[in-house]
Amino acid sequence: MTVRDPVCEMEIEPQSAFANREHMGQTFYFCSKSCVDQFDKDPHHYVMTSATTGFNPERTFTRIELPVADLPFYKPVTGLETGLRALEGVHQVTTNAGAGVLQVEYDPGLVNIPKMAAVIRSAGFQPGGSNIKLGIENLRCASCVKFIEEELKSTDGVLSATVNIATQEASVDYLPQKTTLAQLNAAIEAWGYKPRQAISDAPVDKQEEAHAREYRRLMRMFWFSAIVSVPVLLFAYPQYVPLIRDLSMETIRWAWILSAIATLPVLFYSGYDFFTGAWAAFKHRSANMNTLIALGTGAAWLYSTFAIALPTVFPEGTSEPFYDVVAVVIALVVLGQALELRAKGQSSAAIKKLLGLQAKTARVIRDGKEMDLPVEEVLVGDVIQVRPGEKVPVDGVIVEGSSAVDESMLTGESLPVSKKQGDEVIGATLNKTGAFKFRATKVGKDTALAQIVKMVQDAQNSKAPIARLADTISGYFVPIVMILAVWTFVIWFVIGPQPQLVYALVTSVTVLIIACPCALGLATPMSLMVGIGKGAEHGILIRSGEALQTARVIQTVVLDKTGTITKGKPELTDVILTNSMNGNSHQLLRLVASVEKVSEHPLAQAIVDGAQSRKIELTEVREFEAIPGHGVSAKVEGRSVLIGNLKLMNREKIALGDLEEKSKSLADDGKTPMFVAVDGKVAGIVAVADTVKEDSAEAIKALQGLGIEVVMITGDNRRTAEAIARKVGVTRVLAEVLPEDKANNVHLLQAENKIVAMVGDGINDAPALAQADVGLAIGTGTDVAIEASDITLIKGSLKGVVTAIEVSRATMTNIYQNLFGAFIYNTLGIPVAMGLLFPFFGLLLSPLIAGAAMAFSSVTVVGNANRLRGFKPKFSVK
Repeated sequence: MTVRDPVCEMEIEPQSAFANREHMGQTFYFCSKSCVDQFDKDPHHYVMTSATTGFNPERTFTRIELPVADLPFYKPVTGLETGLRALEGVHQVTTNAGAGVLQVEYDPGLVNIPKMAAVIRSAGFQPGGSNIKLGIENLRCASCVKFIEEELKSTDGVLSATVNIATQEASVDYLPQKTTLAQLNAAIEAWGYKPRQAISDAPVDKQEEAHAREYRRLMRMFWFSAIVSVPVLLFAYPQYVPLIRDLSMETIRWAWILSAIATLPVLFYSGYDFFTGAWAAFKHRSANMNTLIALGTGAAWLYSTFAIALPTVFPEGTSEPFYDVVAVVIALVVLGQALELRAKGQSSAAIKKLLGLQAKTARVIRDGKEMDLPVEEVLVGDVIQVRPGEKVPVDGVIVEGSSAVDESMLTGESLPVSKKQGDEVIGATLNKTGAFKFRATKVGKDTALAQIVKMVQDAQNSKAPIARLADTISGYFVPIVMILAVWTFVIWFVIGPQPQLVYALVTSVTVLIIACPCALGLATPMSLMVGIGKGAEHGILIRSGEALQTARVIQTVVLDKTGTITKGKPELTDVILTNSMNGNSHQLLRLVASVEKVSEHPLAQAIVDGAQSRKIELTEVREFEAIPGHGVSAKVEGRSVLIGNLKLMNREKIALGDLEEKSKSLADDGKTPMFVAVDGKVAGIVAVADTVKEDSAEAIKALQGLGIEVVMITGDNRRTAEAIARKVGVTRVLAEVLPEDKANNVHLLQAENKIVAMVGDGINDAPALAQADVGLAIGTGTDVAIEASDITLIKGSLKGVVTAIEVSRATMTNIYQNLFGAFIYNTLGIPVAMGLLFPFFGLLLSPLIAGAAMAFSSVTVVGNANRLRGFKPKFSVK
């Protein structure tokens, strides 16, 4: 471990320090006498609170080193530094690109770390540090979400924090050198919740076990309160119940006393979560959903107890108890929470489905012996045998054998993919026909499946911008409802009919109980969880709720040509013959491919592959010569063969006849023509091109059908680019664009007030992917491109872009339905509970009905979100 000399800031070993000093409870180490002397003159000037932060009483600035994940790579930092300096309280920003950190001096009284992290993200960078997921037991209060998030963000060293009520988890980005797990747990506990290990990181069976355990706990609470509710209800309305109505008033009063005693355990056992949550909020001088239920049921119990203990104090006709409100409301709300939990379990079906794909065992060959091992015990480097019909247990490379492998569960591609020695195989895919052995390269949490699951879980824990609005409204909702309940009590008590006190109490309690911020808080995260899961099922990995929301309103899609619209690999497309070859295209191709087999030209392999796919046997070549800028020459079977461009043919004075015009026509179609001469006479043309993917034109037409403008961007010359564009139906082409200018072209499209998506696969596409409102990376592309994107298409098909937009639109429609339902429920329910209908129809809402409505409003939202599970894209990747 090293420490920093506070004077010269050199890193030194404590044991090798020249001297040390104690000051203000800290120990400081020095590299030399000079540094010690300077420190002794003015110790306060050099006081540092830690290796990464500092405080100087004269300046009142704190210094921090913020790690930035992609700082040294592909984006300029000017905008980042400018954005940080624009924050009030930031004094100085210094970039250390080599170390990947920003050194920031700031006033903690004016600006905090989460605000700086937000600026880093808005500049297109990703803050470094660590991420942790924390489970929050029994989190069902929507208004608590915002409170816990703010508490976590105010913890020193936290970069960002999001709390998801659907998964009951907090995702926290933090600096490990400044923040401890104990501090994060304390922030959650401050609001009356108990932190636990995040179950999303646990195996499926553990997650289901935790869900089942919580469901059983809630159902025990419900059945207890329901059993108590039956006799309490009977004696609450004795005049309507045969036999009971014949009992004396003294007997009924004793029954009410027993009801008071019986409902106490209902309050403190079945209603435990409500009262502990309300108390924690009260300690923070705030209110949440638990406050509403605790106040409503608590007020009903206290009023009822006073009414039967001191009946003469109350006006005539107002001394009857409301213990039924206590027992029945708590029973109904707890039942609603249990049903909601059950529905949430169905919402995470996509993750369970993905995890369920994994093989349970692997047939590993060690020391020449085959043994069946649990997949968790497979090591990198192990050789594994896979037989027909078996699942591939982990990721690896085939070392022996060949087969066809069904990868549809991960890529959405329905046709099996041929695999041979040297090809990669992915864990969880299904081996179809042959048997093979492969060497494990990625196991455990490093496999493609594990990474996909993690990405989906991270996305499900993220928030769409619309969810933040709902959380903000939920935060203000409870205090407003409490004010309305007080107004209701006062109005009914002052101008209501007799008995005024009873009417005032019943209506105010009903207002407290019917209000449901939970439906509002659940509206977005539940749909987001299901929608992102459905995307994963169709080979679309959506990284965040923000990307999902933005994808709905995409107006322009920019497609990189190479590797996105086209296959990214040249193929033999045409073989044109002259009369001298007597129509024997196989003979011409055999000669050309035999020569090109020796060549190192990038297009040579395409010709060789084309010949081999036609089952043409190649022959030996002699006297091979590469002619720079022209082509190649060689002797094959005693015949002199020339292959090259027009310059080579002119140099060798070979007449081309009408082949020159044909070559221009091929070039106009985006192909690269090569003339072939045999024994001094022109024999024909072979043409090579980066061919268009089979489904690109269909996908582009589908995008245009969704009302989206499609633009192609490429570094190719305009003639080649427009030839490809014509084939696939693209009308707007940005050609001859240098790799470093792609991001600028995306910016220019955004300047036209358009929401722009960029689709690419290469390293040179990464800046443009980051610049776009939504970046979509082809999963067959480079890691850098995938890292810079918002959405990853596992399969290399453009159909995935259409499916991603369809998933986004379906999910956002579902979210709007949920929010509309939640708003309508509260805007209609609360006025009715206040007694709005009483002057006109004489109708007053019972607290029991209010409790039932409140409980089932959340269940309705979750149920509507689960409708998304039946979503099927109109334009399937398959």
